[in-house]
Amino acid sequence: MRRRPTRHLTVLTAIGALMLAGCGTTPGERDDPDDRGASGAGGNVVAREVMRLTTEHEETGMTLLEGPVFDEDGHLLVVDVTAPADEPKVLRVDVRKKTSRPFFTDERGAYTSAQFSPYDGRLYLTDFANGDIVSLDSDGGDRRTFFGGEVDGTRMHPDDIAFDQDGNLYISDSGTYGQENPEGRVIRIDRTGDHAAVLADELASANGISFDADYDGLWFSELTENRISYLLLDGDGKVASRHTAIHVNGGTAQTDSIAVDADGNLYQGLHGRPGIVVYSASGELLTTVDVPSARAEGLTSATNVAITPGGTKAYMTVSGPAGGYLYAFDALAEGIRQSNGG
Repeated sequence: MRRRPTRHLTVLTAIGALMLAGCGTTPGERDDPDDRGASGAGGNVVAREVMRLTTEHEETGMTLLEGPVFDEDGHLLVVDVTAPADEPKVLRVDVRKKTSRPFFTDERGAYTSAQFSPYDGRLYLTDFANGDIVSLDSDGGDRRTFFGGEVDGTRMHPDDIAFDQDGNLYISDSGTYGQENPEGRVIRIDRTGDHAAVLADELASANGISFDADYDGLWFSELTENRISYLLLDGDGKVASRHTAIHVNGGTAQTDSIAVDADGNLYQGLHGRPGIVVYSASGELLTTVDVPSARAEGLTSATNVAITPGGTKAYMTVSGPAGGYLYAFDALAEGIRQSNGG
């Protein structure tokens, strides 16, 4: 029986093909039945298809959407982790018109998350392949390397990103895949990019990361342990305490990115299943969100979600051999910075 690769291994496999030249295929939409994001069996939420953004890239053999974030104009920016050189690596989507256009690309990066800084207003991307944090202006230009190099003697594999209110960055460093000697970390980089510190280490492929609703601490997930932990921070961004908070019963699916709404609820993305699970801050499983069963074939992940700032319309990035899609549903509470990017 063939075993499905994990997200980390899948990304690493695709990175080897990112420097190949070529062109992608044209995205489009599947025939759209009347899926309305209604409640399914047991009160669980069934998301509705919005649009297809990408198809599998011939050069990398896959597409993987991540990092949805709304800009000031209400457009949704989405990264395609495995887009080959010179194909769109960040897309700008008009969710009302169901249209998209290229926003940014380059020849070397494999970008896994996106979020706007509250300090300088620029869009920050994590480059999983090269270990860098880069930033762009609001039009997708003026690319700058904000941070690169080693942290405590080890180069990062940065996956997701969160900002505190002052614009300091908190990064989930996936490390090298494997449970025997886990190398994942949570890293804090000050807003100037001059100082970096490790807040947690020996993590099993650190992935999702988000502040709680009050910025008191950080939630972070470990892909290969299916658990979510909580770091309580002091006023200087240092760790006051740490504990395992939630064990996710993902079955064959694994914990991916995390978003937090205005009520403090956690939206935990899944790799290995086109759905997310939603928990309260106290660890209660509130609901699950899945694509319609008739649409699930060829879709293998729902990595992340963005909730409209000040509203409750949520958009999750869903990917697999069938392509990269946006699905929508009604969130349990309003969107805030912690549910917009990362």
